[in-house]
Amino acid sequence: MDSLTQLTFGAACGEAILGKKAGRKALIWGAILGTLPDLDVFIPLGSPVDDFVYHRGFSHSLFLLTALSPVFAWLITKVHRDTKPLFNKWMLLSFVVLNGSVLLDLLTMYGTQIFWPLDTTPHAVPALFIIDPLFTLPILIGVSGALFIKNHKLNFIGLSLSLAYLIWALGVRVFVNGKMEEKLNEQGVPYSQFISSPAPFTTLLWRTVGIYNDQYFEAYYSLFDGDAPLSVNFYPRNLSLMKGMNEHPPVTKLEKFTRGYFAMSENNGSIAMSDLRMGSEPNYVFQFRVAELVKTKNIPTKPTRLQAVRDWSQLPWLWERIWNSQARLY
Repeated sequence: MDSLTQLTFGAACGEAILGKKAGRKALIWGAILGTLPDLDVFIPLGSPVDDFVYHRGFSHSLFLLTALSPVFAWLITKVHRDTKPLFNKWMLLSFVVLNGSVLLDLLTMYGTQIFWPLDTTPHAVPALFIIDPLFTLPILIGVSGALFIKNHKLNFIGLSLSLAYLIWALGVRVFVNGKMEEKLNEQGVPYSQFISSPAPFTTLLWRTVGIYNDQYFEAYYSLFDGDAPLSVNFYPRNLSLMKGMNEHPPVTKLEKFTRGYFAMSENNGSIAMSDLRMGSEPNYVFQFRVAELVKTKNIPTKPTRLQAVRDWSQLPWLWERIWNSQARLY
């Protein structure tokens, strides 16, 4: 999730667990611990691809963060010696906030290594877009109420509403996955795998990307679509551009990290690899230059991340698409 959501969620949990006994200290430490796991983004790991695939690694391990919870509680009681009798509560706060922030990240598309080091597979249960105002606003209002007017009840209400919305999102995810499988099969759309995730800022509209051999497709489904047929658009994956690069580390890492949801492209002699799960056609958030095309031969190169294109003009279409299954972007 975005930094504001992680900060406010941590603060809300801290306030709920220890706010009445420790005051604003609980809220502040909750905010700090809520943002802590994602600070691994500032650790250079050797290359843009390594930074991408190893983000949300050890820092998001449920095992590691659970083991560190008493350590953080000890540090907090060293800073605030008058709260030493509350050590167990500080430990509970640390455990809930640290692991809660990781589980929030699990609910986005990116992928999180929650079982590191036993399992370094990045897991994802995409139920929320990385920024979702309907999840963040209630806890932001609740935290503000606790911080500025010392209204503990308002924080409890805000946290409860956000958690209720989270349950809604998980339920919608199950429904949409079933609906997409049903519609794809009814329309005879071929696929070997597909994955659905919320469109930006909402859980009412979902984007599905599917893989079929050397092609991938993109389709959107709204909870208001009813029996309307899916509009499915196919695009080439250009897997022939991988020739001679099967052992190239950036390519093998991206292939594994994306779980097969990738495509190759060539532009002015540069070969790029795109993660199809994040972004939308043709603007993907994570694209990496991995080789050069010299005549007809692929020459592996040191990876570089390509500048992502932010096409904000799609936002009005996304809003229209929620209500109108016939809405067309172009």
